[in-house]
Amino acid sequence: MFEYAPAPESVRPQIKEHYGLFVDGEFADAADGSVFKSVDPSTEEVLFTVAEAGEADVANAVAAARRAHETVWGPMSGAERGKYLFRIARLLQEKAREFAVAESLDNGKPIKETRDFDVPTAAQHFFYHAGWADKLEYAGLGPDPKSLGVVGQVIPWNFPLLMLAWKIAPALACGNTVVLKPAETTPLTALLFAELCQEADLPAGVVNILPGAGATGAALVDAAVDKIAFTGSTAVGRAIAKAVAGSKKKVTLELGGKAANIVFDDAAIDQAVEGIVNGIFFNQGHVCCAGSRLLVQESVADDVLERLKARVSTLRVGDPLDKNTDIGAINSAEQLERITALTETGGAEGAEVWQPACDLPERGFWFRPTVFTGVQQSMRIAREEIFGPVLSVLTFRTPDEAIAKANNTPYGLSAGVWTEKGSKILWAAERLRAGVVWANTFNQFDAASPFGGLKESGYGREGGRQGLEAYLDV
Repeated sequence: MFEYAPAPESVRPQIKEHYGLFVDGEFADAADGSVFKSVDPSTEEVLFTVAEAGEADVANAVAAARRAHETVWGPMSGAERGKYLFRIARLLQEKAREFAVAESLDNGKPIKETRDFDVPTAAQHFFYHAGWADKLEYAGLGPDPKSLGVVGQVIPWNFPLLMLAWKIAPALACGNTVVLKPAETTPLTALLFAELCQEADLPAGVVNILPGAGATGAALVDAAVDKIAFTGSTAVGRAIAKAVAGSKKKVTLELGGKAANIVFDDAAIDQAVEGIVNGIFFNQGHVCCAGSRLLVQESVADDVLERLKARVSTLRVGDPLDKNTDIGAINSAEQLERITALTETGGAEGAEVWQPACDLPERGFWFRPTVFTGVQQSMRIAREEIFGPVLSVLTFRTPDEAIAKANNTPYGLSAGVWTEKGSKILWAAERLRAGVVWANTFNQFDAASPFGGLKESGYGREGGRQGLEAYLDV
């Protein structure tokens, strides 16, 4: 392994000591004065304080969004709406370094991921949906699609800016207005995005940002909105589905996953190893579609594991703002506790644990990349979503056994297939019960490609032409 000198990011965004709620185009404190702290997970230092929205604030934001929809954004032509989305996309590109550093500070993920993936992909979603704004009648969703009205959106902490873009861009392109609640541990880039909306002269009330915890999200779900879009845990998704049952609210849920990454004996092994590492250690494993279950054909299992351990041993864990870092900090103490507890059950249930030798910083929330072998289907590490840098390795003898094991999960968000045979790729993809199947790659995304799951991984699609339908009355 090469020894690289530290390469710290030089840009530091201007982070205010305190942020308010963003309602009707302006920042203001919560009606009851509630605030909470946002912490840098790599140092445990407080970055800023932020207002916490309550029920009254949610009601005010929904009312502002309703006025904006009825008087400005709804009646506006698609071509004019598209101009605003193009402007937002360009501003995101211009401020890319600032947003990338802010995301790494607030979330803990490596700067090279926020710089090269999160921010560019967020801008891509605004560019892509800006192009759809005046072409909705040609999307194949009916001759005269209409906006729904006010959309309530709740996003997670693993991709704060990107999930915001996934939600807001299609909603605005379709003529809706938005009330969005970012995750309580990662509100920074959503608040910077609110400032960007002001700079773009977006009409007041079109986008409203309400930081807060679970109670804020529950109030938004119960509010007088026309649609709820949620990305997060399956448990919360179930609660949302129950809360809106019997109402006229549209709902899309993008929930958890326990993806199988299948390596057949004819795969290009080195290429597959890179895909395995990307599949589970990208963003510290804080990815709903992470390839957290590795299924390897027995005849190549020893070779794959030997090369995989050698590759994982080269990963650098540390300062998220160091451009050499591969694995950053776990997002919160609570998530670190969950990862640790589930990992301990793996050893207790008989799996063999392996971790590379690496020094962890003294402060912050850190977890070594972890590989379990000797994993059985019944073990918790093979069935439950750990949402951390933990890989469970299982083996199989025949392709039919691989598919059976891959589908033996309550989730159905994603899967990966590694083989040199195109016919085997198509055969496997047809049989895998997953919303997204990658072939000889993993974790590849594009704004033009729909994303979503089956079974307990939720319903509805985001991105692409198919993702527009959830934001339209057709």
